[in-house]
Amino acid sequence: MNRLSRRALLLAAAAAPLARAQGTQPPVRILVGAPPGGTTDTMARAVAVEMGRALGRTVLVENKPGAGGNIAADAVAKSAPDGTTLLMSFTSHAINASLYPSLPFDPEKDFTPLTMVSTSPALLVANPAVPANNLRELIALAKARPGKLNFAIGGVGSSVHMAGEAFKMMSGSYIVNIPYKGTAPAIQDVLAGQVELMFANVGNAQAHVKAGKLKALGVTSPQRLPAFPDVPAIGEVLPGYQSTAWFGLFGPAKLPPELTKRLSDAARQAVGSPEVRKRIEFEGATPVGNTPDEFARFVHEEIVRWAKVVKYSGAKPE
Repeated sequence: MNRLSRRALLLAAAAAPLARAQGTQPPVRILVGAPPGGTTDTMARAVAVEMGRALGRTVLVENKPGAGGNIAADAVAKSAPDGTTLLMSFTSHAINASLYPSLPFDPEKDFTPLTMVSTSPALLVANPAVPANNLRELIALAKARPGKLNFAIGGVGSSVHMAGEAFKMMSGSYIVNIPYKGTAPAIQDVLAGQVELMFANVGNAQAHVKAGKLKALGVTSPQRLPAFPDVPAIGEVLPGYQSTAWFGLFGPAKLPPELTKRLSDAARQAVGSPEVRKRIEFEGATPVGNTPDEFARFVHEEIVRWAKVVKYSGAKPE
């Protein structure tokens, strides 16, 4: 062996402990079952940066849209429980449990809940030409004209779809669903008067409401929103009504307890940071950051609650 080769080997041997000390851990991937640019994607990217700082390692976001989030969820469910593959999911995680006749995973047993990142209520909005200026007038109109009013649906099985189904179920009204491939075309047709009504996330509807292009008749949260103090909670007219979208972080099942805590703590620290809170609130959502046990209980309750609405609606996956 010549002197140059021996020197290279010595340098490599000396550098190895330093490389290990600096860490050569693989990046953490957060899979998102929705396209780039949507609210779920935005939540994941906001959390990823701060979560990476808390963990001291790279956190990447990877979009795997399709099947109402099931493609990304299935990939995480089948991943190794080593903390390198996580899921940023949303309300459909609970809805899909009853919407799909069979799933390649169990929405509860195959995941480790880490934390709920945020919640986001929806507004029930109408084209200004609709002859109803409050919830009671809308319900009376729908009952007087069964099947004559339409709901624009931004996605079959979505939280806003089920918000409309819960509204119909609890009000005893019949309003026809008009499905669209996404929120943008749905809201455009309501603005144009092609469809009368829509449940839309606050972030998607608030600018149109404030501009007077849509009128807000109700909000799906339990209480009125500070941004819309004159818009009643639908529960004020239909007691018990509530439909709030949520976004949360999961790992695969069987994550070791210490790793679960480390990941959850990092995610909750991210949600609590000023930068992430500001970004979440900009989307019309509310930061949460609860514990794994609290999030697990919430997910279970959501699966039970939405099963009743899905059954009533007769909805089928696209």
